[in-house]
Amino acid sequence: MRDAHARVSTQDQNLDAQLEVLTADGCDRVFTDKLFGKLAQRPELDAALAYLRPGNVLVITKLDRLGRSIRNLIDLAALLEERGVGMRVLQQGIDTTTPAGRMMFHVIAALAELERDVISERTHDGLAAARARGRKGGRPSKLSPQKLTTARRLYDEKQHIVGEIAEIVGCARSTLYRALEQDKAAGPAEPVTT
Repeated sequence: MRDAHARVSTQDQNLDAQLEVLTADGCDRVFTDKLFGKLAQRPELDAALAYLRPGNVLVITKLDRLGRSIRNLIDLAALLEERGVGMRVLQQGIDTTTPAGRMMFHVIAALAELERDVISERTHDGLAAARARGRKGGRPSKLSPQKLTTARRLYDEKQHIVGEIAEIVGCARSTLYRALEQDKAAGPAEPVTT
């Protein structure tokens, strides 16, 4: 018995293309998930996993439609294998019911994991090089040095509450608290000489 899982991860995506391919492949039942967000639940995949019995085959169109990460894919493949359920990935030509298919799955998963690690390493190297050149990552501060000076003066004068100061300098209270704390930790500014 062949059962399938199809998934889309954005509001704009459509399941029709996957359903067409899976139906043409002769799948008996298709479980479908529409996910939005990185941590979205996959109730239909969970239902498919509960439904599958030893000897069944889970069919998907592409590996990225089944798992969110290489680790997740490997864990799912191990779970299926442990339960005696095969997996077929149509577009990558993987069939874990055969020894060659199991090897192909692990080779593709290993290459994808290597690619992810290389990208991560390059990103870390690039960020370290940027920091060495004096660049700082992240979103630009809502408070310019002039606004921070104004906020510090108003805060030290104790004539306004923090909410009022935040409104005056144009930021959220949490941003103001964070900026004042960082400014305090940085200590007094160096005098500017001309």
